[in-house]
Amino acid sequence: MAYEINENSTLNLEFIRERRLEKGLTLQDMAESFGFKTATNYQKYEQGKYSFDANMLPVLSEKLDCKIENFFASKVAKTETK
Repeated sequence: MAYEINENSTLNLEFIRERRLEKGLTLQDMAESFGFKTATNYQKYEQGKYSFDANMLPVLSEKLDCKIENFFASKVAKTETK
């Protein structure tokens, strides 16, 4: 399956954090999903200090029970309509 990710798409870290909290998952739960020893390692990804690799997205999607495209927010200019 292909996803259209371009220069107008950014990873929505706020969505990822909120979804994790909705699912009742701790930072340690997420860290263990990726094979990290500590919650702090995962937290750095969620805070944007480290970038999620493409191969991490399917794991993230499965753990958070959502689609990969949900992780991306397009930068769209808001326009006023009359």
